[in-house]
Amino acid sequence: MSLLEIQHRIDNGLAKANRAKDDITLIAVSKVQPDARVALVLDHGQRVFGENKVQEASGKWPGFREHYSDVDLHLIGPLQTNKVKPALMLFDAIHTVDRPKLARKLSVEIQALGRAPQLFVQVNTGEEPQKSGVLPADLDGFISQCRNEFDLPIAGLMVIPPIDEEPSLHFALLAKMAKRNGLAGLSMGMSSDFESAIALGATHIRVGSAIFGARQTT
Repeated sequence: MSLLEIQHRIDNGLAKANRAKDDITLIAVSKVQPDARVALVLDHGQRVFGENKVQEASGKWPGFREHYSDVDLHLIGPLQTNKVKPALMLFDAIHTVDRPKLARKLSVEIQALGRAPQLFVQVNTGEEPQKSGVLPADLDGFISQCRNEFDLPIAGLMVIPPIDEEPSLHFALLAKMAKRNGLAGLSMGMSSDFESAIALGATHIRVGSAIFGARQTT
């Protein structure tokens, strides 16, 4: 599947949901993709990309940005506290704020650098023990802590639904929690389910294999 096909499906999903075209940001998930594939997608006009690891992104994107200065880079994988400073210098958005220790470190480094990316709180709606994210019962308190104690500009929420459950149930729950906390951003929906996410209010969808093809891990 190609970038143009994904854009067409997004447009159809937005039309069905009676939403405007600029309501959605498509994040092309370029993690573990070879540079040639990324360059091709850049040449087709895509400018928003998602990476899972700070180290991989640090080796890839400075070079691309010499030729494509308007790239918007999003971190969609877990962030270790010792990688916060390089992450803030590289990324325009971080979708995986998930614990007080990380929030505190982000606050300190943002103040030192004078630069704040968009920040999303990752929510573990399925309460899966192996997955990162704030548990739903703890979310309101964590958002309040981020705002009041750490002075972080939280833009929205992010979710990765359990693979064996209906994703729309988790998208609807995330939208409800975001509304309750006065948050507009909803980072939800991937290659297999982004149309359901659009119907339920997604503002950012993360699509990788449907744009680039299968990941190359060697």
